[in-house]
Amino acid sequence: MREFESLFMFPFHPISLGVKLTLLMLALLPAWGAEPAGQAVAAQRQSVRAMEASVAKQRAAVARMRASLTYRRDEAPRLAAPLALVTPEFPSPPSPGCQPLSEGQISALVEEAGAREGLAADLLRAVIEKESASYPCAVSKKGALGLMQLMPGTAAQLSVQDPFDPEESVGAGARLLRQLLLRYEGDLALALGAYNAGPGRVDAAGGVPAIQETVDYVRQILTRIGPSSNNSPF
Repeated sequence: MREFESLFMFPFHPISLGVKLTLLMLALLPAWGAEPAGQAVAAQRQSVRAMEASVAKQRAAVARMRASLTYRRDEAPRLAAPLALVTPEFPSPPSPGCQPLSEGQISALVEEAGAREGLAADLLRAVIEKESASYPCAVSKKGALGLMQLMPGTAAQLSVQDPFDPEESVGAGARLLRQLLLRYEGDLALALGAYNAGPGRVDAAGGVPAIQETVDYVRQILTRIGPSSNNSPF
């Protein structure tokens, strides 16, 4: 600092006044900036401490959440019912050696279901004969089940608990046929085509789809129930 003082004590010093002022500012700069720099450091330290406290709170919250999700295997919650999107697990079919139902048993089932749904008993009997040959344990290659050969998804939609139960199967199949008849305004051929191939294929074809299995299915059932098939079965 003394060196800079000597510059101003001798006004005719060879160094210009501008240079002198610049040197003086450089000399005083550390003193001017000391306090602001110290305040900035203090603010930064305070910010770091606040951040550390926030991180600690977050870690504590994560630890509490992990603790709440930890339970012993025998304490795992059990669902009261399967989720709607899960394919239902139906009972296993009876022994492959099960016997077809007698004509009397079939008659009792179709008459009761037909009266309840407003359908002809002969129609339901013909569907049973074509679908399962009256075997309540029937399972198709495609996975259709029981007397009325309901697909698992369809059976679930119809609230079927056991598709191998003859009464449940015939009742659900009759409800499905009624729904299809209402959809196709009493056209039995279209309703039977949809029962076999699905409503989507019938709608896309604008009639009974040109699938040989479906064509034969509709023709054989209509032939089985005779001339009355020309009229609405309601």
